[in-house]
Amino acid sequence: MSLKYYIIAGEASGDLHGSNLIKELKHISTDTIIRCWGGDKMQTAGGELVKHYRDLAFMGFSEVLKNLPTIFRNLSFCKNDITAFNPDAIILIDYPGFNLRIAEWAKAQGYKIIYYISPQVWAWKENRVKLIKRCVDKMLVILPFEKDFYKKWQFNVEYVGHPLVQVIQEFNASIHNEVVTIQSLGGGKKIIGILPGSRKQELKIKLPIMLQVAEKFPSYQFIVGKAPGIEDDFYNPFLEKYQNVSSVRNATYELLQQCTAAMVTSGTATLETALFKVPQVVCYKGNSLSYEIAKRIIKIKYISLVNLIMDKLVITELIQNDLTVANLIKEVTLLLDENGKRNQVLQDYDQLENLLVKGGDASKNAAISISQFMLANDAKV
Repeated sequence: MSLKYYIIAGEASGDLHGSNLIKELKHISTDTIIRCWGGDKMQTAGGELVKHYRDLAFMGFSEVLKNLPTIFRNLSFCKNDITAFNPDAIILIDYPGFNLRIAEWAKAQGYKIIYYISPQVWAWKENRVKLIKRCVDKMLVILPFEKDFYKKWQFNVEYVGHPLVQVIQEFNASIHNEVVTIQSLGGGKKIIGILPGSRKQELKIKLPIMLQVAEKFPSYQFIVGKAPGIEDDFYNPFLEKYQNVSSVRNATYELLQQCTAAMVTSGTATLETALFKVPQVVCYKGNSLSYEIAKRIIKIKYISLVNLIMDKLVITELIQNDLTVANLIKEVTLLLDENGKRNQVLQDYDQLENLLVKGGDASKNAAISISQFMLANDAKV
């Protein structure tokens, strides 16, 4: 059966996971047709790209408010594009502020709605589960605890495993030319990675703080992983002040393979860093208004996926006013101590990996589940 899917991802991580899902869907049926919002990876995998995620990402409450006209234009365009394409099902990947609005509208139009990678409703806006139950026909989750979370809402979801496990295993098993480049940048020194995020708003706030740490560790080479959608001219004024700081682009995984430790912005990168077995400190500092609003409504104990999945403080989180140069220096020093905290973090990483590996190949599991769902429901109503 030839099927048409409309997939919407709004961030770099969604582009990665969406691309692997597209590959698996097309492996199941080579004549599957996919139109998508995402990025270069989804396009390369065989999706017809409509909008790039770099034109969609707005971070924080105040930033969203300032960009509301653009967001509403995107919503309107998306609805018209879906109508013109007339897919058999719409697959939404995370990106809840946008995707849940599309889900509500699309369900009313009679489309089948599949959600792959649940919005983090367990962290805040838990009442959005009511909307999800009403509008989503199939929910595929990637975090072990999400199945129990939805169970208390009497909503049956399917845990398919975490897609990063397979991605990183395959990466580690292959050979990458960029590793030689990164080793040369290190110049024989051990490398400390800096993953400061993918949005200009957060980079302006956090990157200067993270870079100042390099001055206290002259025997190490610090390497910044640049975001794919941000030009070099943006980074240069920050980086040129430091002798032992360099940068790479489109080589984050190669960088993590070579790192002794890392300073990482909150988000998917914290889990990626853990799966590469790199001791890390989590860094978050945002717009002060956005932060004040967020801390009043977000209910979770931790902000990093590593700590959330393990349900304990595996890696230190330096949040807002705690993200200082002094605190970062202290934490990096602890992570470099072979006889101290570093060893405990690495042991916890092994437990984390074992927990996630049990879920299997998430992309393949998700594609099989989607295909079976569509067959059982005979495509569109």
